[in-house]
Amino acid sequence: MRTALVNGRLLTALGLVSGQTLLLSGTRIEALVDPTDSRCSEAVIVDLKGQLLLPGFIDVQVNGGGGVLFNDDPSPESIRAIGAAHRRFGTTGFLPTLISDDLDAIGRAITAVQSALDAGMPGVLGIHIEGPFLNWVRRGVHDSKHLRLLDTSLVSLLSRLRGGRTVLTLAPEMTTPEIIAKLAAVGILVSAGHSDASFGETTAAIANGLRGFTHLFNAMARLEPRDPGIVGAALYDEKTWCGIIVDGHHVDPVMLKLALRCKRHDRFMLVTDAMPAVGSTEPTFVLQGRTIRVVDGVCRDENGTLAGTALDMAAAVRNAVSMLGLDIVEAARMASEYPAEFLGLGSELGRIAPGYRANLVLMDDEFKVQKTWIEGLAS
Repeated sequence: MRTALVNGRLLTALGLVSGQTLLLSGTRIEALVDPTDSRCSEAVIVDLKGQLLLPGFIDVQVNGGGGVLFNDDPSPESIRAIGAAHRRFGTTGFLPTLISDDLDAIGRAITAVQSALDAGMPGVLGIHIEGPFLNWVRRGVHDSKHLRLLDTSLVSLLSRLRGGRTVLTLAPEMTTPEIIAKLAAVGILVSAGHSDASFGETTAAIANGLRGFTHLFNAMARLEPRDPGIVGAALYDEKTWCGIIVDGHHVDPVMLKLALRCKRHDRFMLVTDAMPAVGSTEPTFVLQGRTIRVVDGVCRDENGTLAGTALDMAAAVRNAVSMLGLDIVEAARMASEYPAEFLGLGSELGRIAPGYRANLVLMDDEFKVQKTWIEGLAS
């Protein structure tokens, strides 16, 4: 079945283009053509009514959604519910994220994601294991009873997933550069977070395969004039990716603007760090025995500690435009192309181009989601 998406403003490698028709064939993008192309007459026509057609958003840090927390029930059913909740906000690819837990829970989470991948569940790209190899001082809402050092005995468990991506957030000081190298060698995408690491410890980790930084600035040692630390290393290094939460609460927009001046924009990616509140009207949820309240879109525990977000990717894109002063082209790429590159999926996801997966999001001029496509199927 061929579908022709007509009368839209499409984000391509050249920026936003109008007057072109996007042909979808099965699960892939077939071509970007003139409306007079003969193939259009044989296709099902979808009128985009002048709206924005963007690559589908990719969120590498999704703890929950639709009232479901992945930690509570690491199962394919939970993953499906979380994915459905986030799809409403333009997310067509995501990593279910397990917050620090015991090793059995990590095993169950990997098994659940493997089942989802094997079943071809829409949008599932792998798993993000956030902890438990984190610094106690920078743990945030992570339960301290689960925190531990990372040694070589755990590499086989952490690398169990097949056919998807595994992102592992750790504090570099909770393991060694040699173990980070082992993780990278077996395909794990190692990201630094919840860390008090020095500049030297962080740069040693980068030299041994550290690929990115989880929610830059949050749960990290502060940037100091005589101690650049982990944040300094993240901004100084040109190759690593930085996830950023743009909700106006986790990081002051001025700090994010400064970060964007330090390294190329294609090394930043929007993340939500979303909790069950996304796609749900419930004002509270329970995180490992603690009640988290959602007030004015902010998730906090009883002590006032931030506990993930109620942010969705469409809102993150809007905020990147309104709070950071980015244009929609760059904001959309931070939500699609750049996370795809971080995941090593840049040759098939994150762009509107022939041969790419037909994962798309349609937005109006207020950047509100109107429709999504995953593998060519609309919702």
